[in-house]
Amino acid sequence: MPNGLEIAKTAIEDFKKIQEYMFLAKKENATETYAKLKDEYLSLKAILHVAGVNLTDIDKIKE
Repeated sequence: MPNGLEIAKTAIEDFKKIQEYMFLAKKENATETYAKLKDEYLSLKAILHVAGVNLTDIDKIKE
């Protein structure tokens, strides 16, 4: 069973990937894809916030 650190590490990696995909979707003007990715982004952001992760340096989405 994964511990808290492993869970946070996985969530951070997923958060960074989602942001990369969001940038690509925005660049390609894929609005539906971007909206779906944003839902996932917001969920991961909330989880990381509750876990006490400082998102200042890793959150590249400025909306």
